[in-house]
Amino acid sequence: MVLLRRVIGDTLRSRRLSQHRTLREVSTGANVSLGYLSEIERGQKEASSELLASICEALDVPLSQVLREVSDTLAVTEERTPVLQAVGSQALTIGAQPAKTAGKQSSTAKASTPIERSVAHLRAA
Repeated sequence: MVLLRRVIGDTLRSRRLSQHRTLREVSTGANVSLGYLSEIERGQKEASSELLASICEALDVPLSQVLREVSDTLAVTEERTPVLQAVGSQALTIGAQPAKTAGKQSSTAKASTPIERSVAHLRAA
């Protein structure tokens, strides 16, 4: 079973790290203690909707976008539903088996999106 708080935490941490920001910077901007934000990112505490909105504001990312990423991750891991994600001019199906091309299987790229990293993290757990 996938815990929602863990997926939310993974998504928030991924966003923070992609911005090269520290826990201290984001906790100050969100007006939450550094330790509590760390627990949220590790999936040990569940953030209230108000606190989640404050963290998203500190990360300068819309709450709806974070929730969409969380929803997509849950769809892939819990419901085993392939999720289409636009990548440039191509569509990448996350959570589905790689397509076979010209008799050999295509190589799988290293997990690079927050969704792919969360899926890899959850599968390893």
